[in-house]
Amino acid sequence: MKLGFFLCLLCSFTFLALGSNVSYDGRSLIIDGQRKLLLSASIHYPRSVPAMWPSLVQTAKEGGIDVIETYVFWNGHELSPGNYYFGGRFDLVKFVKIVQQAGMYLILRIGPFVAAEWNYGGVPVWLHYIPGTVFRTYNQPFMSHMQNFTTYIVNLMKQEKLFASQGGPIILSQAKNEYGYYENFYKEDGKKYAMWAAKMAVAQNTGVPWIMCQQWDAPDPVIDTCNSFYCDQFKPTSPNRPKIWTENWPGWFKTFGGRNPHRPAEDVAYAVARFFQKGGSVQNYYMYHGGTNFGRTAGGPFITTSYDYDAPIDEYGLPRFPKWGHLKELHRAIKLCEPVLLNGKAVNITLGPSVEADVYTDESGACAAFIANIDDKNDRMVEFRNMSYHLPAWSVSILPDCKNVVFNTAKVSTQTHVVSMIDENLQQSDKGAVTFKWDVLKENAGIWGEADFVKTGFVDLINTTKDTTDYLWHTTSIYVGEHEGFLKNGSKPVLLINSTGHALHAFVNQEYQGTGTGNGTHSPFFFKNPIPLRAGKNEIALLCLTVGLPTAGPFYDFVGAGLISVKIKGFNNGTVDLSSSAWSYKIGIQGEQLKLYQGDGSSSVKWTTTSKPPKGQALTWYKAVVDAPSGDEPIGLDMLHMGKGLAWLNGEEIGRYWSRNSEFEEKDCVQECDYRGKFLPDKCDTDCGKPTQKWYHVPRSWFKPSGNILVIFEEKGGDPTKIKFLRRKVTGACANVAEDYPSIGLDSQGEDKINKNTPFARLTCPGNTIISSVKFASFGTPTGKCGSYLLGSCHDPNSSTVVEKACLNKNDCVVKLTKENFNNNLCPGSSRKLAVEAICS
Repeated sequence: MKLGFFLCLLCSFTFLALGSNVSYDGRSLIIDGQRKLLLSASIHYPRSVPAMWPSLVQTAKEGGIDVIETYVFWNGHELSPGNYYFGGRFDLVKFVKIVQQAGMYLILRIGPFVAAEWNYGGVPVWLHYIPGTVFRTYNQPFMSHMQNFTTYIVNLMKQEKLFASQGGPIILSQAKNEYGYYENFYKEDGKKYAMWAAKMAVAQNTGVPWIMCQQWDAPDPVIDTCNSFYCDQFKPTSPNRPKIWTENWPGWFKTFGGRNPHRPAEDVAYAVARFFQKGGSVQNYYMYHGGTNFGRTAGGPFITTSYDYDAPIDEYGLPRFPKWGHLKELHRAIKLCEPVLLNGKAVNITLGPSVEADVYTDESGACAAFIANIDDKNDRMVEFRNMSYHLPAWSVSILPDCKNVVFNTAKVSTQTHVVSMIDENLQQSDKGAVTFKWDVLKENAGIWGEADFVKTGFVDLINTTKDTTDYLWHTTSIYVGEHEGFLKNGSKPVLLINSTGHALHAFVNQEYQGTGTGNGTHSPFFFKNPIPLRAGKNEIALLCLTVGLPTAGPFYDFVGAGLISVKIKGFNNGTVDLSSSAWSYKIGIQGEQLKLYQGDGSSSVKWTTTSKPPKGQALTWYKAVVDAPSGDEPIGLDMLHMGKGLAWLNGEEIGRYWSRNSEFEEKDCVQECDYRGKFLPDKCDTDCGKPTQKWYHVPRSWFKPSGNILVIFEEKGGDPTKIKFLRRKVTGACANVAEDYPSIGLDSQGEDKINKNTPFARLTCPGNTIISSVKFASFGTPTGKCGSYLLGSCHDPNSSTVVEKACLNKNDCVVKLTKENFNNNLCPGSSRKLAVEAICS
């Protein structure tokens, strides 16, 4: 490689372009000669559907977002070598053009390895089986295919004129992903691969800069970036590169059997404010909308079908209040500071223990300040420029004029929505019958048709199925003599199975015996269960499963799964080891081969139609013709009373379902989350001991008005009569605003301005709904939270009257905390606030 590749000859590396001119220096990206402070949002196109893309992008824009960021999912596009797919949820060009039409920029993270809790980290499984291939190292087969795919995507974007240099929205591209964590595991070949990848990317001549996240040896002109919960202390490895945060995690992912993680809005805002306080220029929320791992795209293993991520836009496409609203207000405050932040000089001032201010000034006299209290327990009162400021613990106040606080990260003034899942029983208007009917088909437990092969001992599950299915049958038989003691004394022998993962269902003589499984932190498991054996021949059938392939880690492409040993304890002569027996194998289940999930494909078999489908029956297909739910709200499928399996609507893959309870005890979760202090994924967990996921997103666009075919494959047994659709609906709104909460005012033209405004509570109901009643209102010292407010020791009795006058029968209302509205002499010396809960209908 040429020495010039490693050297940045100018402080600003400029990409000459026919469209927008995108460059950078040590302070920021520069687009067409203007410095840019950019707020970005991750929205992964295949984790939603095309019908949702415009509203998702628009909701992000309304939230103060400038840029949409997405990975490119290699294994969703290159289905086999050279065979590309860009339809449906994988229509990348359409997604990018929707962003462009919204007047926003886009960051394209080509990778093409993505991790992202996506199956196999986004790399095609077929690539693993090309001889001599090792992923993510200086390996010719891997690099050849990686370069081919990267070039294909770049050329596709060029063909559609989507790079900024061509007048398109793409301002940055990414090569590789978080390789710095793993580079040393590959020794010299790791370093060589990283340098090769950077050189290969730059040679694509996109006309826009390239980035590498968590790549501490990224060579010029590539920009190294940060991924973390906090990146305020991050510094690029070159002073000539801007400070970019590619992944700010506003929540976390879930695994089946795990807890439900949440990150408080106050802490997310704190992290963002600190980043820009310390010279940040581009910040991206990963995720801003997490979406859904439809079909078998979830990786992990054990990643849930929901990829909600506690993101500012929820899985169903609704803004998550208060997080979305609080961050919107933060973005407005930061943008008020943008000119002086980007063009001024910064001075750091210590204002007391754990309190510091970063003050930005320019030659025009403009001034902006960020004052941070990094103490995670104690509030502080500080003096700054002859004025006193109160800072809650673990908070940042933003002063766009170095005088007025327009935002504090710990003071959430935006509303909280009450979101309900409204039951919608399955309907069959075209059936012409009052009683709901199911079509049912039972699979055999074990080999169907001829075995694919017979082998002494076990095979690796992933290498055998090559991820064409979750399922691999293992069957063998054992002969039981009539003199065995357990046949006479009523005891049962015990089946003992040791496995490297991920899960299995055990059957003896066609009867389900139980399930063994690993979890999201430990795939291996040990299964122990008494089983009924009879005199003579007994068939042992094990349905071994994958639950998503590994997504990251050194040499993750060689991580296997499957049985280690199978034994039966309790015979007269001790334990019988079946591990070295002859085992018959069959890849997949019969219904998959027959494509029972397709409405037309399911007509080739004989279903049993019944209004009383079997409950608790394993290996069963259920099919029903259903109407679309009423209304226009997003739809969920309630699978709480089913076991584990797969679901489809009109042939579209809803995904894996699993009514698996969290393995954690109640003490491992929290009732109230303290936003103060550094966040880690398990800090604010909920739902210990409850199902990790019970509702499954079914996009509205998949429904026809009637005649929709819902297909369920149940692996271990459930109650299909309790399956139902749910409409996700905002049914109420709450606000809880104190007198000392800052606010940003608007002038008569609707532009943000800097002044000290009266705090106010704002309530908004979505769509065509209105505030139909006020459930609670109190100005004074109310306690509790949305849904459980209580009157405090001090209460203005006119509170409800004031709120009702301002809000009833309106879609949107504002209640100001003024002396005209409320008793200004109430509870002297107390911190007064207004708490409101309203009903939307």
